[in-house]
Amino acid sequence: MSSGSQKKSLDVLGELTREIRQFTGLGASFYRAAAARIGMTVTDMQVIDILESIGPSTAGQLADLTGLTTGAVTGMLNRLEEAGFVHRERDPNDGRRVIVRLASGKDEMQAINSIFDAFGKAWDELASNYDNEQIAFLLDFLKRSNALSRQEIIRLQEAPEAEGEISSAPLGKVKSGRLVVSAGIYRLTLHADERITELYQARFEGPMPSVAAKDGVVTIRYLRRLLGMAGKQGASEVALNVTIPWQIVVQGGAADITAKLGNLNLVGLEVKGGLSMIRLELPAPSGVVPIRISGGASDVTVRRPAGTAARVHLKGWASAFVFDDQTFNYVGNDVRMQSSGFEPTASYYDIEVVGSASMVTITSG
Repeated sequence: MSSGSQKKSLDVLGELTREIRQFTGLGASFYRAAAARIGMTVTDMQVIDILESIGPSTAGQLADLTGLTTGAVTGMLNRLEEAGFVHRERDPNDGRRVIVRLASGKDEMQAINSIFDAFGKAWDELASNYDNEQIAFLLDFLKRSNALSRQEIIRLQEAPEAEGEISSAPLGKVKSGRLVVSAGIYRLTLHADERITELYQARFEGPMPSVAAKDGVVTIRYLRRLLGMAGKQGASEVALNVTIPWQIVVQGGAADITAKLGNLNLVGLEVKGGLSMIRLELPAPSGVVPIRISGGASDVTVRRPAGTAARVHLKGWASAFVFDDQTFNYVGNDVRMQSSGFEPTASYYDIEVVGSASMVTITSG
């Protein structure tokens, strides 16, 4: 092959790779747009579509296909079953296995089906421009591509922890801290650590983010990539020094956020962008501490210390909403509540949840 022909071949392969990345990115964007159209979360919509396309599946199979943990999928299935979208049953051939099936007769399923039916008709029209041999080739390519994507998801999920890189910065004379995590991240784990003498310590897995620390502001920034391409952006575990007050901002979306901030002096926390799961364990507040979660989520859990007051403003839609000892189904628009014995002059958490969510739990203990 001549050098000119080889260069042309590489150019074509490069263009093909770019189109595939765009294809997967647009697929993720379609899920987001469809979910927003009918007031569901992206992951809920994805699971329903998987069950519609491949049929009854186990929770483990759904975890493999979505890239979520089995625990996250189980929580999601609990909500979908309670809402009447799916039901679970024992496998008649293996009593140890639980099979998940789409429920029939749910009115909301008609809205979901109409979206995918319209998309399917557009695909049928596009496919009519190709003969049987070309369609067979495309089908083989897509099957191989899907198998490759599944392998990459598993590889990223099973990446050894030893691959992680460490980052830190000296505390020096810093009197207050601000942590900013920008752009999409797959998993973020935060915790307060009495043992560290540095301003912070962080360990990263997967793609290494840009990290900067100046005047107490720690910025962790991941490069933006097309969503849906081989799973995760990356994972970060960040420990914060407990001797100074902290403000925390996570922006750009995340699949899984866990924050155990038990003995931290927290002055504010904001999470914005699409989420799958977020779990916050808050410390005792000093004054009025704002907590704001926006952008939509599958599962939001906020736990504060026993006896800590809270005021809650739900500015969106939730399939299920639990506030202390009260449980509500299908609530939204503009719900305002406060904990028993709430006193506006005392220290409390001012919690605001904006956007759609499957499950919101705000409790104490």
